[in-house]
Amino acid sequence: MMNKTLDYIIRFLLGDDLSPDLCATIGYTSDRSLFHKYTTVIIPSGFFDEQTYGTPASLPPLPLHEIEGIPLLFGVPRIEKIGDTLVTHADLIASSYFLISRYEEMLKRNSRDEHGRFPGNESLPYRAGFIHRPVIDEYRLLLRRWLRETNRNIPEIPKGIRKINLTHDIDAPFLYRSWKGLVRHFRDNRSLTGAIRAKFGPLENDPFYTFPFLFEQNNALTSISDNAKAQAFYFLKAGGSSPQDKPHYNLKSRDMQSLLDAIKRQNGTIGLHSSYQAGREPHYILREKKRLERAVGHPITCNRHHFLALRQPEDIESLEAAKITDDYTMGYADIAGFRLGTSYPVQAINPVTRRLSPLTLHPLILMDCTLDDPKYMALGDEEATIYCLELFEQIRQVGGEVTLLWHNTSLIEKPESYQRKLYTLLLNELIRE
Repeated sequence: MMNKTLDYIIRFLLGDDLSPDLCATIGYTSDRSLFHKYTTVIIPSGFFDEQTYGTPASLPPLPLHEIEGIPLLFGVPRIEKIGDTLVTHADLIASSYFLISRYEEMLKRNSRDEHGRFPGNESLPYRAGFIHRPVIDEYRLLLRRWLRETNRNIPEIPKGIRKINLTHDIDAPFLYRSWKGLVRHFRDNRSLTGAIRAKFGPLENDPFYTFPFLFEQNNALTSISDNAKAQAFYFLKAGGSSPQDKPHYNLKSRDMQSLLDAIKRQNGTIGLHSSYQAGREPHYILREKKRLERAVGHPITCNRHHFLALRQPEDIESLEAAKITDDYTMGYADIAGFRLGTSYPVQAINPVTRRLSPLTLHPLILMDCTLDDPKYMALGDEEATIYCLELFEQIRQVGGEVTLLWHNTSLIEKPESYQRKLYTLLLNELIRE
């Protein structure tokens, strides 16, 4: 099983545009008698040794080494030629595995915030200063160059953003459409006439119903994208009894059915927004998925956890059991960047069993509230814009993918918020790709 996982890491490092046969030309061994079989050899650092793996001694010490300016978690930045074989002591395999599997989150079980999430500001990428860089994608460029130096015909990876995922968590689709909302309207010192209009009038009158703006912005990008380069996803709740799962909404209500019909007309993909409760009790994932499928009338294969509170490895196994194929949770709530060390979709790895999962993880690069929330990055308008555009540039350099998360409730027009302006700016930037 471990050999299958390591083979996958090598294939992932090479890139999906190259023949899998190339994997056989790369050796992961310190046995010099085997070097002649390979064009390139990566010397293991000892990370996977049974006496080391899973112990505190396996964590990379800071400061990290660098190889050609790229942070290196394991091994040393030494390259030599032995016969016709290029040999590197930079353990790109263990370094990539560490990030993709979120190995340190397994080892630091007690490092969790009040929602059970591993904090980004305690992660190695943040502490080592490379959370804003997709270092595994940089390893890919380096490895492909080494292969070219051994006379392999390996093309350059085209710069640019190859795919864009515009994702939206619908935590609260409406503010005033329920009877509780009617009471809320009065509490907000609004008139009886206004309350009745808010409850029974057009959906567009509801402050949280920013979907017409959202559809317009998304369509400006998705309508000009070729080969489905850009796609919009809408994640809906279908259960959860924790206080954090409020407000609950009825998926079969007239208002929700109108919203679902609007999403379908926009060719949006509907996914499950697994509840906060399901984050703590993963067996609820399947129940919620079935409820959502009944409401929308078709299978659901995509997921994102509410509060980004996906845990390891129990949730991964429950997502697999529920026949979820793609998950979009993998970002930190408190810091934007590359939680998995890559901007490319990647198969999940269980660091406890070292098993390769069929579940595909789509790295979440940016979430709206991460940027402006005082508990998180607390960036002003200009700072947030600069940070986001720098992340885009990092992805362009490695030919990767962008996954954004903007909530409909963040797009309310109000003087103190820059979210609507920033979302428009970022999509205009992506339109130029």
